[in-house]
Amino acid sequence: MKADPFLQLRLLDLQALDSTLDRLAHKRRTLPAIAEIQKRDDLVAARQGDVVLAQTTVSDLQRELDKAEADIEQVRTRKKRDEDRLASGAITQAKQLEEMQHEVGTLTRRQSDLEDAELEVMERMEEAQKALDVLLAERSEHDDARAAAVEERDREWAAIDAELATVAEDRAKVAPEIPEALLALYEKIRAAEGGIGAAAIERGRCGGCHLDLMNNEKSAFRDAPTDEVLRHEDCRRILVRTLESGL
Repeated sequence: MKADPFLQLRLLDLQALDSTLDRLAHKRRTLPAIAEIQKRDDLVAARQGDVVLAQTTVSDLQRELDKAEADIEQVRTRKKRDEDRLASGAITQAKQLEEMQHEVGTLTRRQSDLEDAELEVMERMEEAQKALDVLLAERSEHDDARAAAVEERDREWAAIDAELATVAEDRAKVAPEIPEALLALYEKIRAAEGGIGAAAIERGRCGGCHLDLMNNEKSAFRDAPTDEVLRHEDCRRILVRTLESGL
């Protein structure tokens, strides 16, 4: 393949732009803030089951507490009704009076038992709520850290995207200068060789794979016509001669 030596040098300019685009794209994908966002998401997801369980426990205990309070109120109401009847003097028969007093005593004991049970539920409720509050505080901390990381990521993305746009604009100016066949070969090699399709010969070394050229390669490259497109036998990349080639 033949190409004007100047256009071969422009191919190096294109490679430099492509390498910059690749570097910026990699930077965009691997920002520390992205890893931080994922870390916080993972931490929240890992404790989500604990949060749901704690919320369920608190909810169940609240229903148990509500029931206990309703039972106590029912006993309290019935007891007050009986005490009011006793205090009114409406009951005159001794047997009925004894039965009513016995019922008041039974209700008093029942109320005491229910209040003890309610206290036990309240204590469990307090512990369960504390455990839930800790989990919710942890989640809130992770949410805040994630929000800060998202803000940082978006800020860095904006800067990177602006730089990408500038470099892409420069590339759009250089690429049309390269002969179609040479550009197609370059793109094919670049796709197969980790983004490097063309490199300069640097002091007798391939700038693509960084291997020293053999003496016979140096001699062949030195004697080749200036418009001949050179390929490195080892890495198959396009090699471009410059004043620093050392051939």
